[in-house]
Amino acid sequence: MSLLLGYNSNGFPFHRWPDVLELVAEIGYGSVAITLDHHCLDPFSPRLDEEIERTKSELERLGLHSVIETGARFLLNPRSKHEPTLMSPTAEERAVRIDFLKRSVDVAAALGSDAVSFWSGILREPVEWSTAMDRLVAGVREVVEYSGERSVSLAFEPEPGMFVERVEQFDELVERVEAVVGPSPHLGVTLDVGHLQCTEDRPPAEYVHACRDRLFNVHIEDMVRGVHEHLRFGDGEIDFPPVLAALEDVGYANGVHVELSRHGHVAPVVMRESYDFLVAASQSSA
Repeated sequence: MSLLLGYNSNGFPFHRWPDVLELVAEIGYGSVAITLDHHCLDPFSPRLDEEIERTKSELERLGLHSVIETGARFLLNPRSKHEPTLMSPTAEERAVRIDFLKRSVDVAAALGSDAVSFWSGILREPVEWSTAMDRLVAGVREVVEYSGERSVSLAFEPEPGMFVERVEQFDELVERVEAVVGPSPHLGVTLDVGHLQCTEDRPPAEYVHACRDRLFNVHIEDMVRGVHEHLRFGDGEIDFPPVLAALEDVGYANGVHVELSRHGHVAPVVMRESYDFLVAASQSSA
């Protein structure tokens, strides 16, 4: 198959980081989505430069592509999952997330990663849509300018339950960011196939075609409509061959990363079955 299958490191919470890369390559994946966390390329660690060099060497030895993921649950706040975000109430809180995203861009630049994936966060106060979007645009603009200076691609992920959860909302975000900073070729999208099934009105494959010019990263797992729960392949309701065929049709060349963060207790088994499932689904889509 020509698609570059990958796996997200957040699916291996109980493994040593070097072992994760070995398993990814051993099974046949060609890319790894690296969720920066306290145990994996912590961007606040005083030994980060050493860890980057070791990881870069291992990625090259194993022939793996990478993207940087920024969805660690408690890295920025040990008491509140995913907080603070670009939607947090105060400028000081949002600055913490912006600083983290800039550090993530630096890690991606050092590793030669394909993109940095990120999301808006949850709006937790009664603010009008336009006002809240202004808040998001300001944060994204700052990170876009920073990443552009370093030639690192940003892949924004619409996430169920967050302020931006649908592709049309992402389109509005891009339009408003580019109205301020001009054309932003480094700003694209992470399409999560399960999220598309969960929140969107049309089949996931249609969004692959619609986003083809800004498609920088892909997450994949099974899901059912209206329920944001990442499921093993075959446990949901997604028809995968048309999705994989659409990715082939648009010439998507970056990683298609399995994201099953709640299956870490059986990670090696799930990793192998996911790879076999996607290879078979890709062959049936040809």
